[in-house]
Amino acid sequence: MNVMINDISKDLDTTVKGVQTAITLFLLIMAILMIPGSKLTDRWGRKRCFVGGLILYGIGAVLSAAAPNLGVLILGNSVFEGVGTALLIPPVYILTTLAFDDLTSRAKAFGTIMGAAGLGAAAGPLIGGLLTTGISWRAAFVFQALVVLTIILLSRRSVVDPLPADPDRPFDTVGAVLSGVGLFFLVFAILQIGTHNALAAVCAVIGAVFLLAFFVYIRRRERAGKDVLLSTGLFKNRTSDLALVTQLTQWLMLMGISFVVAVYLQTVRGYSAIETGVIFTAATVGVLLSSLGAERFAKRRAQRTLILAGFVGTLAGIVLLIVIVRAWSNVLAFVPGLFLIGVGLGIMLTPSVNVVQSSFPEKQQGEISGLSRSISNLGSSLGTAIAGTILVSAVATGNRSYLWAMVSLAVAGGIGLVAAWFIPTDAGGPSVGDDQLQPD
Repeated sequence: MNVMINDISKDLDTTVKGVQTAITLFLLIMAILMIPGSKLTDRWGRKRCFVGGLILYGIGAVLSAAAPNLGVLILGNSVFEGVGTALLIPPVYILTTLAFDDLTSRAKAFGTIMGAAGLGAAAGPLIGGLLTTGISWRAAFVFQALVVLTIILLSRRSVVDPLPADPDRPFDTVGAVLSGVGLFFLVFAILQIGTHNALAAVCAVIGAVFLLAFFVYIRRRERAGKDVLLSTGLFKNRTSDLALVTQLTQWLMLMGISFVVAVYLQTVRGYSAIETGVIFTAATVGVLLSSLGAERFAKRRAQRTLILAGFVGTLAGIVLLIVIVRAWSNVLAFVPGLFLIGVGLGIMLTPSVNVVQSSFPEKQQGEISGLSRSISNLGSSLGTAIAGTILVSAVATGNRSYLWAMVSLAVAGGIGLVAAWFIPTDAGGPSVGDDQLQPD
């Protein structure tokens, strides 16, 4: 979507702000529904949710490909694909956790998944740019639908659910509504800053009220011994809390940087979709190289060390994107920064997930998996909303708006770095091959 901004805007007679809204709503809907989606895996079964989510995503891709206007694009890309993703992602992490018992094999499995996720996020711009320039931006959504269909066919035999579905499992509908409405209005408020400040303030207040009502509601239900959407006990684990902060800031930076750089290249530098996609190849290479070494890193270094190293590398990449890009107009100015960002994110995405998942017993894996993915997607939507709003609200100023957008992402990265610093050294279990971490 990021590299298609100009093409979509012209074809659907909309603006950069309109496309930003579609992207942010997609990420936000994922964040809102990820926890309810994880709860439904117990009720409906993990494989059924996985396949059902893929079907919804495929429908959304087809709708997006045929969209005559922004409204239909939002329905297909933001709503159908967002809901579909919220259903299919939790089963991936739950099934992986259930399939691997020891730290090393689980770290390898999560490394593969997170490496694929990071590589997909980084390679998406190149694939999207090739299809958009060579055929049409609509072809990119047709491509998505074909990929989804392939996965559905392959999953018929290869995906096995080790646990039976529990149709009688209670579901907290009121909690899902309260939390969803609260998160929606908070992020929507950010999108309105700079254009409708009064509306932004009202939406922020509404969001805060609904989230407060949500926490009061679940506390009362917990005291009454009833099942809740999200147990407050999950937030009493300090190690997990810190790792969740790192997850939020990692995806905030990844999606924020992707959106800011893509918009800047197309609206200020005037690059095409394919040119923008090619530039992002530097990040793709960085993610690929660091992901390939994920298993080796996990054996030699503590999870905390890897997360810290990832944040340092990503922040260094942001600094390069600010300094070199402002001083040098050549397209190669983006390469060093994007490469470092790709390496940094590839190093730390897996350890953060592993620390969170390993902090809880098997019976809570469904709940913590949903929370973990929700936090990550909330970070993604905040990254696009915050940095994108700063950039889009003053896009005519060119370098200045780009500078402030990147600075906001660096601040978020600093927060993540501080959180990572306080993660215990032995979080996620002892690292294999690290003599200093072996038990006495």
